Amino acid sequence: MKPAYSVRARAPLRLGLAGGGTDVSPYCDLHGGAVLNATIDRYAHCTLAPRHDGMVVFEAPDMGTSETLPATARLEAVGPCKLQKAVYNRITADYLGGEPLPLTISTTLDAPPGSGLGSSSTMVVCLVTAFTELLALPLGEYDIAHLAYVIERVDMGLTGGKQDQYAAAFGGVNLIEFYANDRVIVNPLRIKDWILQELEESLVTFYTGVSRESAHIIDEQIRNTTSKATAPVEAMHQLKADAARMKEALLFGDVRRFAEVLDSSWQAKKRMASAISNRHIDAIDAAARGAGAVAGKVTGAGGGGYMMFAVPPRHRRRLVDTLDTIEGGRVMDFHFVKEGATAWRTSNGSLE
Repeated sequence: MKPAYSVRARAPLRLGLAGGGTDVSPYCDLHGGAVLNATIDRYAHCTLAPRHDGMVVFEAPDMGTSETLPATARLEAVGPCKLQKAVYNRITADYLGGEPLPLTISTTLDAPPGSGLGSSSTMVVCLVTAFTELLALPLGEYDIAHLAYVIERVDMGLTGGKQDQYAAAFGGVNLIEFYANDRVIVNPLRIKDWILQELEESLVTFYTGVSRESAHIIDEQIRNTTSKATAPVEAMHQLKADAARMKEALLFGDVRRFAEVLDSSWQAKKRMASAISNRHIDAIDAAARGAGAVAGKVTGAGGGGYMMFAVPPRHRRRLVDTLDTIEGGRVMDFHFVKEGATAWRTSNGSLE
């Protein structure tokens, strides 16, 4: 199949609210995991444009890279665009019978690498969604999320969990359950608009200025689970329970209770692995609390990336001003979004 049209897609990044880490095997296989997350108006973007010269071009302007290769059925998934190549490989193998597909594949992210917002997995979901539109593949949200998970965790052997793929594919606020044999249940929450608006007013997200590689943190978490270390596993049990408690707080619009769960979850999360927090993160957390924040946590595996703080709206400005003084960091404004990954064909009137 040789498409004659270009396709664009985007998929939303997410804030991990509660339960993060319980979506990682073997914990979720042994005990069942539960994560509460919400997508925001920061995205992974991609464009697929057919070519007629027998080449595949990978462009990632945000990473300052471009690579042109002969279109073959399988490309070596290495270099800055290794995720893009891995998606291309899986699509050509599973849906084109190994037939190469000459394309220009362009991608950008609205967040730095290692942000803790699920950027890598969201990019894979974005690309799979674009290929689904380009090739008219019979894939729904569960299929797209699972395929993205397989590409990252199986094809590429990258350590990590499952929540990011499902958050990006479905969008919105979801309580997602994870079980053995890759069984996943996405429970969309019908949160009233005024509750989400109050939550936006009560949350501040801050980039710590440190990009982190999550794999070594997750590897330690896996070792702790496998060895049945008591404290880390008990901490994960609490995180799973906190996801349910935070869900109830959101449904009832109890932002005060939301903040209490956020704070207790952060204390539990730090017991999962030694590198989740560090002196830099602890210093930022202390400065934020001194400026009026009542709770805070990292939004991903830990070690850096983005942090989020719950703050009474009357103290929001003071908190933002304080965080703005931290060298290398920056506050990120955001809004919650309900739509998951989407793709569309470009028209003749598109700006190219």
